[in-house]
Amino acid sequence: MKQYDPKMHSTEHILNQTMVRMFNCGRSFSAHIEKKKSKVDYHFERDLTEKEVFNIESKVNEVIKSKEEVREDFFNKEEAIKKFNLNKLPEDTGDEIRIIHIGDYDSCPCIGNHVKNTIEIGEFKIISTNYENGILRIRFKLI
Repeated sequence: MKQYDPKMHSTEHILNQTMVRMFNCGRSFSAHIEKKKSKVDYHFERDLTEKEVFNIESKVNEVIKSKEEVREDFFNKEEAIKKFNLNKLPEDTGDEIRIIHIGDYDSCPCIGNHVKNTIEIGEFKIISTNYENGILRIRFKLI
């Protein structure tokens, strides 16, 4: 199991779902999750505007403050393939796939540690964004 900080890692899930819902860009394809600050990369067409950054922060914080339960379910691989993108899972993943649910907001396969409830996370803040060669990087922290 990955040893990501549970608060930051759970926040990454919420941010990914927010990006999917707001921009239809898909989940991040690369992430570096640390306790102090983290970064995620998305396939994107440009940098974000200040208003978009504000809207992302607002939505992520709204989900955090809504006290969503974070739970896990297990699916057999055949069933999971039909419902979820399994591309990020290691090749040697067994026949049982762990799915993390953040309330009704997000569900995805994951092997990392998470909080039990979003209220444990704190406040989400985007530190910076930049765009280069089709990649949008978002750096964030929790305060």
